[in-house]
Amino acid sequence: MSFGILIVLVTALGYVANWINWRFLNYRLVHLLYFVGAFVHEASHAILCVLTGARILEFKVFSRQPRVAYNSPKLRLIMEPLISLAPIIGGLLFFYLVNEYLIAGYFQVPAVASLKGALMSPLALLSQINLIHWQSWLMILLSLNAGAMIGPSVRDLKNIWPILIIFFFINSTALDSLLFLVFGLILTNIIIQVILIIFIWFLKLLKKPSRNQH
Repeated sequence: MSFGILIVLVTALGYVANWINWRFLNYRLVHLLYFVGAFVHEASHAILCVLTGARILEFKVFSRQPRVAYNSPKLRLIMEPLISLAPIIGGLLFFYLVNEYLIAGYFQVPAVASLKGALMSPLALLSQINLIHWQSWLMILLSLNAGAMIGPSVRDLKNIWPILIIFFFINSTALDSLLFLVFGLILTNIIIQVILIIFIWFLKLLKKPSRNQH
């Protein structure tokens, strides 16, 4: 599968995950976790801006639409894609550091080399969850916003749309594996969201006063 197609799929999936959060999980804790994901996302952009010589004009995280505004970097055709797609690497690095050093490799991340593997990877991740362990709860909370953390935004793609066309003709096993992993993490995010929505709906149903029938 081409790099460009995978970028579009990952972006679309991230958009769905973010929409679910704001539409169905509009709670303070979820918002706080969203901003954690948004900070990692925007910080990834900002770090690449510094590394590529692009001057940062605005860094906004605590907003419904977080953003980093910057001047165009030198060698724009090369550096702009690096800045726009930086959250893929930054988000994966954040998850790796948390898993490897904060919870001592508690989760074994599956190697993903195909779309089928990406679709199955949430099962491999979710099957490792043990609700009596705090490590599982930490990863559940972080995974709730994998879409905001790792997935490129629609605005990111708009910034590189001429180059995105070239990406449709790039095929790379290494890049494919990276994006299949991102796809699987965001899909895991959506599955956790759906489970949480059903759980909240069930709790509300239980709290609803029953009506006496006469």
